[in-house]
Amino acid sequence: MSVVTVQLGQCGNQVGHELFDIICSDAHEGQRKVYRSASCERFFHQTAHGDLEARAVLVDMESKVINQSMSKAAKSGRWRYGESSSFSQKQGSGNNWANGFCVHGPRHRDAVEELVRREVERCDRLAGLMAMMSVAGGTGSGVGTYVTQCLRDIYPKSFIVNHLTWPYGTGEVIVQNYNSVLSLAHLYQLSDAILVHENDTVHKICSQLLNLKDISFSDINSVIAQQLGGVLQPALTTDSYGVYSRNPLGELLSALACHPEYKLLSVSSIPQMPSASVAYSTFSWPGLLKHLRQMLISNTKMEEGIDWQVRPPSGSERTRSVTGAGFNTSLANLLILRGKDVYSAETGGFEDPALYTSWLSPHEAFNLWKSPVPFKYEKSATLVSNSQALLRPLDNMVGKAWNMFASKAYVHQYIKFGFTEEDFLDSFTSLEQVISSYRQLG
Repeated sequence: MSVVTVQLGQCGNQVGHELFDIICSDAHEGQRKVYRSASCERFFHQTAHGDLEARAVLVDMESKVINQSMSKAAKSGRWRYGESSSFSQKQGSGNNWANGFCVHGPRHRDAVEELVRREVERCDRLAGLMAMMSVAGGTGSGVGTYVTQCLRDIYPKSFIVNHLTWPYGTGEVIVQNYNSVLSLAHLYQLSDAILVHENDTVHKICSQLLNLKDISFSDINSVIAQQLGGVLQPALTTDSYGVYSRNPLGELLSALACHPEYKLLSVSSIPQMPSASVAYSTFSWPGLLKHLRQMLISNTKMEEGIDWQVRPPSGSERTRSVTGAGFNTSLANLLILRGKDVYSAETGGFEDPALYTSWLSPHEAFNLWKSPVPFKYEKSATLVSNSQALLRPLDNMVGKAWNMFASKAYVHQYIKFGFTEEDFLDSFTSLEQVISSYRQLG
C-alpha cells in the first residue's frame, strides 16, 4: 500500500524532499531485498524505464523552492519528482493564513485536486495521505489547511496525517501565533493525527548533539526528515508474522490515535550524533532504551540534559491523580527499534502502567515495531508519543495569540480576506478544549 505525500509551502516542500531523499538512500543501502521493495512501494512509483518517482504533489504560491526541490531530486540520480506533479504561482500568501485559506486555496482548488487525484490513481492501493506543512507563514498554513479540507471531502474514508513544523517561539513571523492557532484548530477537525516537530527543539539537537555552528533551515529539515524516516520506513509489527507492514499510516494511527480528542504526536530519536563520531561509538539496547524512557517521562527531546529526578507517580499518587513535577503522562506510545540484535531488546520499561493515563491499559497503550535493518546507526530507537509533551508549547502559542487578539492587533489583515472575529473565537475555543483534554491526562 502506498502513501501519497502533499508538500505545501516552502517548509513542506523542503522537508518532503529531504524525507524522500533519505528514504531512497536507505532503500538503496538496505541489505534485504524485501525491505527495499517494501520501502519503495510505500513512497515511490516505478516508471516504464525503471526510474523511481516520488508519490508526491508539490504545492506553493511561489515557484522557487519547488524548482529547487525538483532539480535536486533529479540530480541525485536515484529518484525524481514527476514532471507534472507540482503547482505554483508567482505570488505568495504574505504570511497571512486567511489569504491562503480564503483566497489562494479556493482559487486553485481544481488544479491541486487534479494533481492529487492523478497521484492517487497511480497507487495499486492507497494507504493514506500525508500533508506536510509549516504553520508559521501563509501558504503552508492557510493553503495547507484548505487543501487538507479538500482531501477530507474527496477521500472521506482515507487516512490523513498532517506533519506540522512549529515555528521558533521567539518568532519568525509577527503573526505566526495567529497562523498556528487557525491551522491547528481547523486541522483538528479534519486530520486523523497531527505529527509535530518544533523548530526550537530541532535547533537544540543541531547545536548540542550534532555540533553544528551556523545552523540553517536545511540542517533543521534534515533532522526532521531523519526522524520521520525512522517512523515511516518498513518495520515488523507485533502481529505482522514476519512480514513488513503494508499499511504504514493505518498502523501508526491504530497504535496512537485511539481517541478523537487526542491527535497530537511528538517524535524522539536516539542516538543523534555527528557522522564523524559514529565510527567511534558503541550502542547497547539497554543504554539506548533507558535514556529514551527517561526522555519520555521528563519530556526531554534529546539525551543531553535529561532530568533524571523525574519519576512516574506511585500507585497511591495515581489514585489521587497527583503527578510529580515535570512528569509527562502518556495516552499511547509507539516504540520503533531498528538494527543489530533488535530481537534481544528488552522494552518492558515502556509497558509500566505508571507511564499512562489510568483509563487505558498498557497493553493497549504501548506498541512495539522492529526491523533488523539498520537506519543510519547500527542500533537506533524512535519513539512516537501521544502524550502531554506538546501541552506547554500549545498553551504558550494560544496564550500569545489571544493577547494579540484581545488588543485587535493585525486582525484587520485577516478580516479583509473574508475571515471574521467569530472565526477567530471558534478557533480559540476549539484549542482550549484540546489543551483541557491533555491536561486531564495527568
